[in-house]
Amino acid sequence: MKVGIIPNFTREKTLDVFKDVICNLEKFNIEYCFDSESLRTFPISIDASKGCSDLYETSDLIIVIGGDGSFIHAAKDAAVHKKPVLCINAGNLAFLAGLEGNELDLLKNLISGDYVQDRRMMLEVVLKTDSKEKLLGYCLNDVVIARYGDIKLIDLDVFCNGRKINNYRGDGVVISTPTGSTAYAWSAGGPVIDPDLKCITVTPICTHSPLNRTLVFNEESVITVKASNNLQRICLSTDGDKSLELNDSFEIIVKESNYYAEFIRIKSDEFFDILNSKLTQRRI
Repeated sequence: MKVGIIPNFTREKTLDVFKDVICNLEKFNIEYCFDSESLRTFPISIDASKGCSDLYETSDLIIVIGGDGSFIHAAKDAAVHKKPVLCINAGNLAFLAGLEGNELDLLKNLISGDYVQDRRMMLEVVLKTDSKEKLLGYCLNDVVIARYGDIKLIDLDVFCNGRKINNYRGDGVVISTPTGSTAYAWSAGGPVIDPDLKCITVTPICTHSPLNRTLVFNEESVITVKASNNLQRICLSTDGDKSLELNDSFEIIVKESNYYAEFIRIKSDEFFDILNSKLTQRRI
């Protein structure tokens, strides 16, 4: 077994967790490597022989050390290469974490195979302008289409499989996976959805529309969002990435991706056990 390690050293706790991960992998004789390019930014000296130029290709699984943002970005890259990801928390809540920093002795389960892989649905996002379509990428949490710059309401028309569902006048909409139901969509008033389900949700953000609740569609649905008029400044962001300002005559097309994120779960905790535990931490 060969493990590719991706640490996010912008997190305060990452360095300590990173050192403990390395110690435990060596104790259990698990081979590991890092992305060659990223070695230059490591805050400690690492054996250069541990670098590899094709981390996702040569590794059997990926260990990510950080918070949910780190996990999401690595999981999308890993999904394209069909590699599972183990997330180790060095952040705050970290809903996607498979292990906490004080549970690293459980890394021995990687050798015995005593773990499960949770398969998470992802979305494909396409931008259509002037009859031309461009794949913007994939997301694990959500697609946010919202006002850009000015503090003014925007008007968005939302369609499902070509049929208009509603017009939303407000700050925008969040199109989410079940995994993303505990992210922005939840803050906007959406429901918590078991990530084992396959569905697509549309949640309005601070809307003046009469239909101001989350809508849930099956996984085969194709969701399209258009501007109701061309005198608006609107942007798009996927999984919290840098916003892209949209032109006057855009269409955003969102549907289920052919790729799935695979998260390694070593502990026996189920989704709602984790949810309750993390929310208890937030209340403390």
